[in-house]
Amino acid sequence: MQEETINFRCGFAAIVGRPNVGKSTLMNRILGQKISITSRKPQTTRHRILGIKSTEACQAIYVDTPGLHNKDNKAMNRYLNQAATTALKDVDVVLFVISGLKWTEEDETVLERLKNSNAPVILVVNQIDRLQKESLLPHLEKLSSLMKFHTIVPLSAKTGDNVENLEQEVERLLPFSPPYFPDDQITDRSMRFIAAEIVREKLTRQLGQELPYELTVEIEAYETEHDLVTIHALIWVARPGQKAIVIGKGGHGLKKVGQQARQDLEKILEQKVLLKLWVKVKEGWSADERALRSLGYTED
Repeated sequence: MQEETINFRCGFAAIVGRPNVGKSTLMNRILGQKISITSRKPQTTRHRILGIKSTEACQAIYVDTPGLHNKDNKAMNRYLNQAATTALKDVDVVLFVISGLKWTEEDETVLERLKNSNAPVILVVNQIDRLQKESLLPHLEKLSSLMKFHTIVPLSAKTGDNVENLEQEVERLLPFSPPYFPDDQITDRSMRFIAAEIVREKLTRQLGQELPYELTVEIEAYETEHDLVTIHALIWVARPGQKAIVIGKGGHGLKKVGQQARQDLEKILEQKVLLKLWVKVKEGWSADERALRSLGYTED
């Protein structure tokens, strides 16, 4: 047992970057299972979520984070930045994810924060499946001059191309330590949390550009009986007019969200799911510190 501990590595790898660069897609790809929700809209991820990848020689604990951004004028924006910044504390390696050939002011903001990192930083250039090799190589050379990265790993989180190489780099940087979690545990989050996130993902994908940031989902009941899981989910919106938009004409919008979320949940749980959705108004919740705390938006 002692020899096994000596040869075993375990530690934390924070996945950081500006919004909408594929951080959650990358973690889901590494885990081989959907834990973090995804969409094309920025700031879909609102919480720090642990994804645990256990092998015979290593337990890598990936920390998915909200995208770091320059807007700090609302309580929700401050919460997202705080959640991402807090995740950088006491990790063993940082994965700084950027999107292909793009480099923005927000990428620069993340870079400045990472220059003081005590942990080695791996620069992850995502979405290489969209790039030509002749444009990628000079871009990588330019990126290497920005700071002293431990290494640069180009990959595609969507297709899985070169993700295994990134995992090997992470494993080499983790300290020798016994595992922190059982080898069959894949996240630190409860199924209630994941159910709420799945519903929010479907809403985010279906609705317009602004409304997804004005809503959140709360699980009021989660019950398992025999082979059936019954979930009651409450969708909070910030203004009365938004309630009608979420429900849709004749209830079609809410019905579609419920069907899509139920299908995802049944895949994850491998059980039949009865999902019931309601919509209520909590005016200004995303700009109210107390409302955020009451809805579970808290970070240590």
